[in-house]
Amino acid sequence: MLDDLIAAVGADHVVAGDDPSVADLCADEALGVPAGTPSYVVWPGDRDEVAAVVRAARAAGVSLTARGAGTGLSGAATPDDGAVLVAFARMDRILEIDPVDAVAVVQPGVSLADLDAAAGEHGLTYPVHPGETTASLGGTVATNAGGMRAVRYGVTRSHVLGLEAVLADGAVVRTGGKLVKVSSGYDLTQLLVGSEGTLALVTEVTVRLHPRLPVRRTVLAPFPDADALIAAVGRVVSSGLEPAVCEYLDGPTMRAVCAAADLSLGLPEDLVDADHLLVELAGRRQERVDEDAEELADVLGAAGARDVFDLPTGSARRLVEAREKAFWAVKAAGADEIVDLVVPRSSMAAFLSRARAAGDAHGSRVLGCGHAGDGNVHLAVFQPDPGLLEKTLHDVFAAGTALGGAVSGEHGVGRAKAHALAEFGDPVGLDVVRRLRAALDPDGVLNPGCALR
Repeated sequence: MLDDLIAAVGADHVVAGDDPSVADLCADEALGVPAGTPSYVVWPGDRDEVAAVVRAARAAGVSLTARGAGTGLSGAATPDDGAVLVAFARMDRILEIDPVDAVAVVQPGVSLADLDAAAGEHGLTYPVHPGETTASLGGTVATNAGGMRAVRYGVTRSHVLGLEAVLADGAVVRTGGKLVKVSSGYDLTQLLVGSEGTLALVTEVTVRLHPRLPVRRTVLAPFPDADALIAAVGRVVSSGLEPAVCEYLDGPTMRAVCAAADLSLGLPEDLVDADHLLVELAGRRQERVDEDAEELADVLGAAGARDVFDLPTGSARRLVEAREKAFWAVKAAGADEIVDLVVPRSSMAAFLSRARAAGDAHGSRVLGCGHAGDGNVHLAVFQPDPGLLEKTLHDVFAAGTALGGAVSGEHGVGRAKAHALAEFGDPVGLDVVRRLRAALDPDGVLNPGCALR
């Protein structure tokens, strides 16, 4: 196989998996998934090289795992021992920005920051911001990443119009394209989005771009409890104000993210530990955004907010950035696990209460923040005992799915939540997924330890 891999990508782009120089590539940011030791790490430079790598590994009976920037939180980019790790760092070109059709065509190794900057030169933006702008397009497609702006723009699958991908037998498939809509058979594009490298290796992505909105206003509203806050979110979303960000932070999380960013908001001490709603409005004209901000303050006040703070531009930007990096703050604080369940928005307060109760039952500390506009809850669990941590997580997943939720809202399943999906997912649906995987990858070479057990 080594000879075939070298023939595919060149000797300079193949390294043994136990070489210390590639140690950092053998895991992503998932807290509970240990690094694997692949047989080799390879860096293909184009689609044909990816196809040759796939054929070489398949012929040798060796599995493959794709890796983008490694910022994922579910272990999907962590290879099994002995696998071939396919790193896409060399495939990082923006192939086209088309301002007429408002689309971009990119290779999978392009970062979100680079794509958004290139789009900005044409007055456009790629609005998917999952909290880490160094994340790669291929990785966000694989996990169907979301982020804070999903309340207005939707998650990754809302923006992916077409794909080029290499299947498990080395064949290349093209799906979709620069098309706003299509109704020509099965939607293979959306089948591959969120498949975490288990159905194909993506080699090119066509995404929708949006107008860049230059004017922003941000308000912070503390509430007496999570129930009142979530009820207020319903009013905000149904008001027609179309917030760009609508985030929930409990008191400890607010303290943690502000401390990590060295940010003081000057809140009265009796409000610091409240449940906070952070709302950002965006638009093209200052006067229109100002009017919307006044209406938003009225909506929040009528919904029971203890106060409404109009944040200065600098503080607002820093707080939004700090919230986007909340994972790093709670990781630095010693969190033992991060989970991202999603529940119906109306059930978010009930889930938070049940999740904290699950933590209390096992002596664990459970802190929360989340995308309040779409019911995606991010929990930091502090419990160093592995057995008690496992019990806590089980009960948290049980609480979320009992309320009509799912085990992941945007981080994906990966290796971290495969057991939870197996227990709490719909068994018939999981069987359909197994049959799809078997049809597209009968030899089980594409990321076999990921998503399903």
